[in-house]
Amino acid sequence: MTKLNKLLALLLALVMVFALAACGGQQAAPAEEPAAEEPAAEEPAAEEPAGITAVESPEYASMKLSGLEYGTDYVSLYEQVGKSITIADVIEDPDTGLAYIEVDGEQHELGLDFLTMAMVYNTEPAGDYATADDVYAAWWRLYITRWNMLLPEVPLYSNEYYDLYNAQIKGVEEHPTNPFWDPANALIDWTSEKEDNSIILGSSTELSGQFRYATFGKTNPGSSDLDVENLTVGLETVSTTKEGGYVWNPTVVEEHSEEVDEEGNKTTTIKIFDDMKLSDGTPITAKNYVVYTAASLTPVWTQAAGKETNGRTIVGWKDAYQLYDGTEGSGTPALAGLRLIDDYTFSVTIPADQLPYFYDITYGAFSAQPIDLFLGDSDLADDGEGVYITGDFYAKDGDTYAQATVIKDNFTQTTEAAYAAFPYSGPYCVKSFDSATSEAVLEINPNFKGNYEGAVPHIEKVIYKKVVTDTQLEDFKAGGLDVIAAITGGAATDEALALADGSDGKYVYTHYSRAGYGKLGFRADYGPAQFQSVRQAIAFCMDRAQFAKDFTGGYGGVVDGPYYTGSWMYKAAVAQGMMLDSYATSADSAIEVLEADGWVYDAEGNPYTSGVRYKAIPADVISENDKNYQSVDGTYKTVDMGDFFLMPLVINWYGTTPNEFTDLLQTGLKENPNIAAAGMVVYNTLGDFAPMLDELYQQAVYGFYAGSPMYCAFNFATGFNSAAYDYSWNMTIDPAMYDDYSAYYIKDYADIYWLA
Repeated sequence: MTKLNKLLALLLALVMVFALAACGGQQAAPAEEPAAEEPAAEEPAAEEPAGITAVESPEYASMKLSGLEYGTDYVSLYEQVGKSITIADVIEDPDTGLAYIEVDGEQHELGLDFLTMAMVYNTEPAGDYATADDVYAAWWRLYITRWNMLLPEVPLYSNEYYDLYNAQIKGVEEHPTNPFWDPANALIDWTSEKEDNSIILGSSTELSGQFRYATFGKTNPGSSDLDVENLTVGLETVSTTKEGGYVWNPTVVEEHSEEVDEEGNKTTTIKIFDDMKLSDGTPITAKNYVVYTAASLTPVWTQAAGKETNGRTIVGWKDAYQLYDGTEGSGTPALAGLRLIDDYTFSVTIPADQLPYFYDITYGAFSAQPIDLFLGDSDLADDGEGVYITGDFYAKDGDTYAQATVIKDNFTQTTEAAYAAFPYSGPYCVKSFDSATSEAVLEINPNFKGNYEGAVPHIEKVIYKKVVTDTQLEDFKAGGLDVIAAITGGAATDEALALADGSDGKYVYTHYSRAGYGKLGFRADYGPAQFQSVRQAIAFCMDRAQFAKDFTGGYGGVVDGPYYTGSWMYKAAVAQGMMLDSYATSADSAIEVLEADGWVYDAEGNPYTSGVRYKAIPADVISENDKNYQSVDGTYKTVDMGDFFLMPLVINWYGTTPNEFTDLLQTGLKENPNIAAAGMVVYNTLGDFAPMLDELYQQAVYGFYAGSPMYCAFNFATGFNSAAYDYSWNMTIDPAMYDDYSAYYIKDYADIYWLA
């Protein structure tokens, strides 16, 4: 039995018939709950057509959570039993690849939250899996399989990237770029034969000038700002490698050790070399490595940045240190889990509940920072109880911490004087930034000891500037750019390759597959898109392979889940027998999954024959937002039928513009004849990226959200080029974390463990 047929059989088995309220056939309420009151005479309930039925969709369990209390009525399955489960306890369905466990004699399906948590926190070897890598790959495979079934987003293209270079930049062939190693990383191995020994990098992302700490006070910093930050902050204790892994940095770390105490807490002790200096010649000590952590977990930093830094992975941060505001009794000034042992040795202690962790090497990841950038005239000390901040760091002017204002200025000012006020630890230093042209100039740091391979920069000056995609090739030919990174799409790639091939060696290029994809994403807890049947139907309606070919011009393809085919875990999961549905294009398959999930009515509740499908959702399940769901123009609305609401199969899609991806979706999605054949209608609104994010978040993060949700589909892109593939907490059903952590705004029904 195929995975689709098995799912359909399961859904069909869950059909529940609700008789007409007028005939007294309403489903009985539990004995302890009073019967629903009759509607007031002046507001009669809408009459339901005879024969109306409602499929008990799996998502109804998640929809009911809005009226319940986490920790009292329900918790996540992982929170309840997850830490006691090993990979050997998992039961796999041989037909679907879905995973189950038994708890107290009852079988539980494993959801996205459980699998992403277990993937990184339950990697002890067990059963047939001999290494932590084997266990991680198994959990990863199970996660990808479930993701592929629930389909919280539809991957539409995964393209090839081409990087075009001025041939005066040497070393590119020997030290090429890849998804984990972009030009900002790779240029440390390159040289320049240009007269001024420079390299000009371009990016279509606007530079803000906030380079010291690009994420300070922001939710989504620009990639260009992050590139500049990564070029200027370095000498890290743990490095990301060119292959997308983590290693202890032998250039920085003289020795390190790990010790687990009786309570299971793990202390990593790090001794750094004593020959490192900041760009101004200041010797680097252990204090330079712990200052960011010590400062950023205080209320002073929270006030400066406008948001709290999460220090869940350090002993003592939450119950004591973060509460301390400089007054007696408010907490403790010492951070117990962070220690200064001597001038060149420090340690960090991780609580037992965060262990074991697959990427636990990152708990020892620290970078060198100038101390006064964070503390001003204050300093760090450790009397044996943990690191604490001395001086007037917590001094207030009314309700404002004086140092909070200083910190904010240090990280947000974009003047040449501000950039020069504090030294740098990376291979380069920021010299200037021109906000009018969005151009930053970086100069070599002569004191930089080297990266994890011992490489030091040889290019004296790096110019990083904003470019316009439509004119970047002309800029490149005129000498205004030395590198155009991540060229993609058929016409753009053809033009770039033709230029290089016909340049008689003046220009060269490299290429690699993208670790990521363009996608149709969903607000998977709102409107029709919250039902997996609808998301699957959209995938069945679209010809994803043809879409990818059209968009990339043949320089790319399509994937069936959130992965990079070049990653080690993908290769391991395939070797373990991973099974994924490719959602082959078929309007009939789309109709099949929709009908199985109850999308079988018209707007009056009569059997569907044509036009837009509707689904009957019980009144005791549907949310207020869903009761008000309607098409952008108001043509189709959710209809109140008394005991039920009929939701229209209308997708309100927000697309960014100008964007070739959005343009292609007009025909690939909105005007797709399979969409109409399936009984679906797509509405499209065009706008800028920041307003789109506000609509996705359903919050005025950027000041655009009006307060009433409208859109449930969005197109943008995602990447998997981090060395850590870790989605723990991103699929949480805990309302305390959901809005801030959720990757897809999905509450997987399998993750619910009912307490009452």
